[in-house]
Amino acid sequence: MTELGPVAWPPAPIRTERLVLRESEARDRTGFIELFASPEVRAYLGGPRPRDELERAVPAVPGRRPGVFVIDLDGAMIGTITLDRRDAERPGHVRPDAGEAELGYVFLPEAWGYGYAAEAGAAALNWFADAFPGEPVVLCTQTANNRSMSLAATLGFTEVERFEEYGAEQWFGVRSSVTPSG
Repeated sequence: MTELGPVAWPPAPIRTERLVLRESEARDRTGFIELFASPEVRAYLGGPRPRDELERAVPAVPGRRPGVFVIDLDGAMIGTITLDRRDAERPGHVRPDAGEAELGYVFLPEAWGYGYAAEAGAAALNWFADAFPGEPVVLCTQTANNRSMSLAATLGFTEVERFEEYGAEQWFGVRSSVTPSG
């Protein structure tokens, strides 16, 4: 998020039944590199980046900015959840002035299939609804990304439109902060 307004960042760590959503730390650097270098993780995000390039480019404490939560399971990073402002130049908006909060998520493949993304996503969305009452959250994913499409439905997003971007069909949805979390 480029503008958090009166909301302090980072918030206190958010604890769920199994996870902690927290600010990035130096110990997370390897996890960030794994996320960006993974062919599985990056399959619908433009492909993996070369590991040697990442080793040079990723800062000592990556992802330390407003809107980035590291997902921690038993003391280890398993992914990230982001809440950023959607670029007004991109297609897909639900407000006339654009700039909606957009949910993003990436998880290491070994964390897939355990419900961690739904648990972390619901916690981040609940935090956002408390911090920004009444503000909608949007989500955009490739329609070919079945896991992401399923997660969007689980988190209560409803389709607004589909469009072509980055050479693929994109699904664009919105979640009202009054939608019950699942």
